[in-house]
Amino acid sequence: MRKLPIGDRVDDAVSFLTEHGRPVFDVVKDAVSGLVDGVEAVLSGPPALVMALIVALLGWWLRGPLFALFGLAGMLLIDNLGEWDSAMKTLALVLVSSVVALAVGVPLGVWSARRPRVAAVVQPLLDFMQTMPAFVYLIPAIFFFGVGQVPGVIATMIFALPPGVRLTRLGIAQVDTETVEAAQAFGSPPARILTRVQLPLALGTIMTGVNQVIMLSLSMVVTAGMVGAGGLGAEVFGAITQLDVGKGFEAGLAVVVLAITLDRLTGALGSRLSPAGRTRTAEAGRRAVLAYRPRPAFALGGVLVLALVSAGFGLTGADGVKGKKLTIGYIPWDEDVAISHLWKRELEKKGYDVKLQQVDAGPLYSGLASGDVDLFLDSWLPATHADYYTRYKDKIETIGPWYGDASMQLAVLKDDPANSVADLAKNPGRYKRRIVGIEPSAGEMKIVKGKVIPGYGLAGKYELVQGSTPAMLAELSRSAAAKQPIVVTLWKPHWAYSKFPIKPLADPKKAFGDAEKATMLARQGFAKDFPELNGWLKRFTMTDDKLFPLEDLVINQHKGDPAAGVDAWTKANPDFMSKIMS
Repeated sequence: MRKLPIGDRVDDAVSFLTEHGRPVFDVVKDAVSGLVDGVEAVLSGPPALVMALIVALLGWWLRGPLFALFGLAGMLLIDNLGEWDSAMKTLALVLVSSVVALAVGVPLGVWSARRPRVAAVVQPLLDFMQTMPAFVYLIPAIFFFGVGQVPGVIATMIFALPPGVRLTRLGIAQVDTETVEAAQAFGSPPARILTRVQLPLALGTIMTGVNQVIMLSLSMVVTAGMVGAGGLGAEVFGAITQLDVGKGFEAGLAVVVLAITLDRLTGALGSRLSPAGRTRTAEAGRRAVLAYRPRPAFALGGVLVLALVSAGFGLTGADGVKGKKLTIGYIPWDEDVAISHLWKRELEKKGYDVKLQQVDAGPLYSGLASGDVDLFLDSWLPATHADYYTRYKDKIETIGPWYGDASMQLAVLKDDPANSVADLAKNPGRYKRRIVGIEPSAGEMKIVKGKVIPGYGLAGKYELVQGSTPAMLAELSRSAAAKQPIVVTLWKPHWAYSKFPIKPLADPKKAFGDAEKATMLARQGFAKDFPELNGWLKRFTMTDDKLFPLEDLVINQHKGDPAAGVDAWTKANPDFMSKIMS
């Protein structure tokens, strides 16, 4: 049976919309970006203690003094872990995504509850939206809006929308029909029946929908860290790519605290807003001191005072923009992480306002082409990133290579009898008939699958395991510790060669090609906008004796604190960057 060309049609549709819908997407992008930046500025402006007190006061009003203490302790824990700024960015993304999703979802739920024909159309769409994997929403969002916060917000809004529609419709449908008929008998018009009878009685269910929208938004915003949305998602993504268990746990713990706080507050808000809930709360408050809740006027008045204090801090604490803004995108490859942080540190000394944005290779090239990313320092050419470079080369500028001895290879343990890729064909069972690979989108994976395996007669003898760089490194670590044979896809430069007892396999047939060059790319107009920086970059080159210690300091010795690793390297090499930037 001939395959249906669904994927091709989707590609055509996305390409058409990307090409012809740019003005509309730019307007949406500017609006969403401005909204997120504004909310983030409000949340990040005041000290953490002020925001923690606001959360505590809201918790006291909605759930009582015990939860107020939990909220205060949770917010202070996030600050103590060093995740406060990231948490506020995440909270801003969640709030904007949730508000937009609810602004669409609640009216749509009301409409579908009152119009069965609308429900018949909406229901399968909601089924489709809820069962589609969340990652899929990020792909067109990147094409339409580039990388950064906006595609994350749009994808999150779409992902979180269904429960808002479903539970609004369910709440209205569950309102007692006799109550509605009684209102109709008294001559109430449909609009008044909706606002005075159905919505108040359905409020508890609707607020459950609000709660679910917020929870789904938080989960998706963390996922959106893969496309540069920032916040705790970027922290988790970075920890995964660097196998930093401690950092990942800290960022994950911050997500948990935010999730519990938002879940409990929104859940309690539904109870406080409904008449039955207010009665239960008042009775509980009279029975127990620990269940006492202040009156709304007192609680909201306290929040208002703290908000005014927060606004004062936000206005007086702003530092303003320092120098030219510059966004450096980087992929989670160790040499790219190291040199990106090195350039960030050095450029900030020169007065630049530098933002680092970690994303995967595909979104990064798309970001360069759209102008959302100014600079990418580690494009491997001519082979590894050939597909991306060929696709976007007309929309980007090539600055030049900085490292000329990069290479891809298969690696095994150092005492393994195999010394060449050809040797692997002799005993595939020794390696469990598998080659442990990295991300399926990586250029090296395509080369191994399309050239190395068939070129050395490994087809049918080995399975190329697709996964991720962290998963490959974790498997390599376990095998090295247990001294179990393993074959992995690897590349140089990489710190794994100094950390694990491994060796690269020779490639006599040149299936991997010649040595790669780590090349610097920029968006169109970069050389014109940053002529001085462009000149510095053209003079920048590194050799193994400089690069490997930098990688080790940033990735291993100062794990989780790349700035400290860069400082240590700069102290040992005080003249290296100063000569380039003189």
